[in-house]
Amino acid sequence: MTESEFLAAAESALGKIEMALERAADDTDLDVECKRSGNVLEIEFIDNGSKIIVNSQAPMQELWIAAKSGGFHYRRKGDAWLNTRDGSEFFAALSVMISSQGGVPITL
Repeated sequence: MTESEFLAAAESALGKIEMALERAADDTDLDVECKRSGNVLEIEFIDNGSKIIVNSQAPMQELWIAAKSGGFHYRRKGDAWLNTRDGSEFFAALSVMISSQGGVPITL
């Protein structure tokens, strides 16, 4: 994957997360605020003050997640972002992390 292809895929993933969380905040009891600064998306859970940070790492062509449950790296394979250690899918794993920290079941 070229750098420009990676940047486009990473930007698309971050945008999808933002849009999904905006909808979830409108449709559920999830009280969340997203802040974006370049390639870093900060997801703050207002009720408990915890955060999840999602960012793209262009040199490694990975998306990284930092959450209460740990730090995770995802690399693009085909149409999916897969965990570099256990092969789990990015959006499924992030859904679990958001549900856990936000206290509301969320599926991205």
